Amino acid sequence: MGGRILCIGECMVELKQAGQADLFGKGYAGDTFNAAYYARQFLPASRKVDYLTAVGTDLVSREMLAFMEGAGVGTGFVRTVEDRIPGLYMIHLEKGERSFSYWRSASAAKALADDPAHLARAVGASDTIVFSGITLAILAPDAVDRLLDALSGARDAGKLVVFDPNIRPRLWDGRARMLETISRGARAATLLMPSFDDETRHFGDASIAETIARYRGLGVAHVVVKDGEKGVTLAFEGKETRFVPAAPVARVVDTTSAGDSFNGAFLARYGEGEAPEAAAAFAANVAARVIQHHGALVPRESLVDAA
Repeated sequence: MGGRILCIGECMVELKQAGQADLFGKGYAGDTFNAAYYARQFLPASRKVDYLTAVGTDLVSREMLAFMEGAGVGTGFVRTVEDRIPGLYMIHLEKGERSFSYWRSASAAKALADDPAHLARAVGASDTIVFSGITLAILAPDAVDRLLDALSGARDAGKLVVFDPNIRPRLWDGRARMLETISRGARAATLLMPSFDDETRHFGDASIAETIARYRGLGVAHVVVKDGEKGVTLAFEGKETRFVPAAPVARVVDTTSAGDSFNGAFLARYGEGEAPEAAAAFAANVAARVIQHHGALVPRESLVDAA
């Protein structure tokens, strides 16, 4: 497949547990940035991975950009917005399962699609574009329209447009708008990567087959349904539906970024020409390693045996 991967969304300051219960470490993460980070780990240097977001002019924004660049993720399409700062979230853990507290009212990322020319340049320069339901949730309605128009055009031009619905009700101003916008996001995409627990909770799907059928009905060519420890179901156009089991995990430490790491690792292998089933099996191994560590982003050396 080749070319440039562009991930679009919000990168935030992450506070994660660091040893003692009342001690936290600082990092940077966000669903589509996490996918970019993990894709970068498993792609050859010749493949470019960029991030499209917006940041402020403050010290934390500058540190965030330096972190992205240090991780090998390009920042050439990051907008700078005056009088805005990055959002922040804190991870709370109970037996490995996570919940979050957020501070993002002044997040610069809300302006990521405000410049149509900038958006067009970024999308036009890329071959694979990744976005999520969180990307859509933080944007004003006119910015959602602008982004989805650009992505629909990219899909129609033959680019691979990848959408993870990643449904987070607290980010939306109403259930009806949330579900309608998520469905619009699906219509703009080539490849859907939903989590089944989200789909059954919010769309009422009784089975993975129902999730696949609903998204196929919206015109999506390929669907990869993640179902946690139960595995992954793949429905690719022209192929029979296939199931790939989850990788075994001895001890779950923190499930933050389980789905995001799967997405990034899958796209890295699929984008290099591997069959969807092989890419999914590899990505399941990566996700299994990630959830045995604290925080969203795990150092490359902790993932070596995933290959």
